[in-house]
Amino acid sequence: MTHDARRYCALPSPFAMKRGGELHQARVAYETWGTLNEARDNAVLLLTGLSPSAHAASNADDPSPGWWEAMIGPGKAIDTSRWFVICVNSLGSDKGSTCAASINPATGEPYRLDFPELSLEDVANAAHVAVRSLGIEQLACLIGCSMGGMSALAYMVLHPGSVRAHISVDTAPQAQPFAIAIRSLQREAIRLDPHWNQGQYSDTDYPTDGMSIARKLGVITYRSAMEWNGRFARIRLDPEQRDDNPFGHEFEVESYLEGHAQRFVHTFDPNSYLYLSRASDWFDISEYGNGSVMEGLKRIRIEKAMVIGVSTDILFPLEQQEQIADGLRAAGAAVDFVALDSPQGHDAFLVDIPNYSRAIGGFLGRL
Repeated sequence: MTHDARRYCALPSPFAMKRGGELHQARVAYETWGTLNEARDNAVLLLTGLSPSAHAASNADDPSPGWWEAMIGPGKAIDTSRWFVICVNSLGSDKGSTCAASINPATGEPYRLDFPELSLEDVANAAHVAVRSLGIEQLACLIGCSMGGMSALAYMVLHPGSVRAHISVDTAPQAQPFAIAIRSLQREAIRLDPHWNQGQYSDTDYPTDGMSIARKLGVITYRSAMEWNGRFARIRLDPEQRDDNPFGHEFEVESYLEGHAQRFVHTFDPNSYLYLSRASDWFDISEYGNGSVMEGLKRIRIEKAMVIGVSTDILFPLEQQEQIADGLRAAGAAVDFVALDSPQGHDAFLVDIPNYSRAIGGFLGRL
């Protein structure tokens, strides 16, 4: 028995995309927790990283644990006895929203590479449609994690007055060269897999190797070298755990990455991965500030914000979080800046729950 708590919001048809092109009969998937109050002013929107679904936490319709299970629920940091929480699956993601794997109504076939170029502005606009469809004029708080933090900045700059407070988690106002370089390699690994076949793969003929390498590259950058040292040191696999290939896996860390990759490979559509990855590279708040990140951020009008970053994050380094905090402050918001020393790097927001709970729960408690 599979449980599914997803609901679907139809997007206006046509839905115009930032970089040209449009979608017809498109939709986004979302899930909700808690109850919207009569004033409709207790809504918290959560925008996700590249790969998570809308299932951020368990609920009555789907009791399976969500990707931020420890954060969301009655009495937790994001307290659903007070807040009405919405998590939207990004436009372009294959977890229920219209994406490259969806059927193109014009052809009756999957879009594949005919899907229009995707930007995080499109992700933000689609999420805004979903919020408005619930009768919500203004969010009490918008929370964005990782890629979702960039989508959140787009949401606030494109829809002034639609957000009162913002929590920015491990994100960036624009992608830095290191992050772009890593994502470029991830995409190249997928595209160079012969089974990718210019996007024309199938379940039986699937770019497993490319997706596997892309995921391993990601996992390496989501954590920190300090954590890899602490967890694996130079521990070698037992002889019977090694493969017999020349240059095969010999160290525990290699086996760990392999396990991670195998669990991920068939759970995410490769073309959707390419589209969202590229959208992350393209995002740049300075486009809204005549080439200046500071001026772009200064166009965001909110009352309060909390910006959280991690000193060990190499993908979205702490100085980028400081940039966001400075920009929102310059725009007139009261900003709390929280720098955590979690060893887990970029993934800390999924792992170091006590520290994130304290920060996020404390901030929401003061709203």
